[in-house]
Amino acid sequence: MLFDLENAVISKYIRQAEFGIEREGLRVNADGTLAQTPHPFENHKNIDRDFCENQIEFIGDVFTDPQKLNDQLLELQRYINKKLSESGELLWPFSNPPRISGEDEVPVAQYSGSLQSKSVYRQYLAQKYGKIKMLFSGIHLNFSFSEPLLKAAFENNTKNDYPEFKNEIYLRLASRLTEYAWLVVYLTAASPVSDGTVGTESNVYSSIRCSERGYWNHFVPLLDYSDLNSYISSIQKYIDDGNLRSVSELYYPVRLKPRGANSLDALAENGINHIELRVIDVNPLSSTGIIVEDIRFIHLLMLYLASLPEIDFSETDQIEAIRNIKEAAVFGNPDVRRRAELILSDIQRFTSKHFPEYSGVVDYQLGKLKPGNSYAEIISRRFSSDYMENGIKLAREYQRSVSYV
Repeated sequence: MLFDLENAVISKYIRQAEFGIEREGLRVNADGTLAQTPHPFENHKNIDRDFCENQIEFIGDVFTDPQKLNDQLLELQRYINKKLSESGELLWPFSNPPRISGEDEVPVAQYSGSLQSKSVYRQYLAQKYGKIKMLFSGIHLNFSFSEPLLKAAFENNTKNDYPEFKNEIYLRLASRLTEYAWLVVYLTAASPVSDGTVGTESNVYSSIRCSERGYWNHFVPLLDYSDLNSYISSIQKYIDDGNLRSVSELYYPVRLKPRGANSLDALAENGINHIELRVIDVNPLSSTGIIVEDIRFIHLLMLYLASLPEIDFSETDQIEAIRNIKEAAVFGNPDVRRRAELILSDIQRFTSKHFPEYSGVVDYQLGKLKPGNSYAEIISRRFSSDYMENGIKLAREYQRSVSYV
């Protein structure tokens, strides 16, 4: 257990947390083909390119309230859609890309000057993994506990070094979150429909990017969570061996990040600032790509995981965790549904005891387990008939609804 929920001081701060989001999305022409125009949002602190020139990344600020985070995403959506409408372009509303004629249609992001190394790195990724796989867009949710909570917990433990204690909290939580990431995949998977040109038929996977066909390294990384130096060394080993170019190439469901630039040197010098959860699909049922109740549930899941006993998280456990994620991304997997029901029932009991005001958050997730109620099932019914036509229609609908409010 990371936090003593019976401690009055810890109880005072336990609900405090910080959230940030990075959302990826593709710019498309009116007919759904990938836009070939240059990135139109230069020098905007909250908008960047991603892998390719036509892939936008929303970079949200840090908020303590998930609703305010979503409000900012909506404001960015309005700004982006207004700009795109001026050139007749749309923001594709799915994780899965539209119809692709071939890799020549995917222009690698063009950085210049001091940032040119970013383009070189993306060319390396294109050659290693292929351009089309890089088009699968997702959402990365950044999470951290509040400093008052961490300091209150530090005052009630035997360690003498606060940075070391903080690192240990996040290392232990990251291992637990990786173990349970399959549950997040199952509950937020929202990309069962795809165009055949990406190499996968519709309704085989509920989330292609999290499936065996998705965004993974060519090996299963095995990480050492015993302390921060060991964690860093376990990643550095793959870089030294040539399996990874840098820490950014670690395509892992959960990553530990420093404040600022994502590098192992910064992580070693500054310690862990937050956890990055990378398994969430862009949800076409929301114009912002995510539903606030899912962010609230992930916060609750973090609290639940923090209440569990510490685990060793062996290499065998890590391999199983990745296998479970890929299984959870299979469309309509009944075994995963049953496992999700058991875990959610336990989370429901935990919530009733410690956070009764969050009971509706769990009820919302339990509702997805009813036949036909998961995001993937809803999206399959709505969009399977004509993925491209329906995708263009939805993109236009979102552009009209949020651009000129």
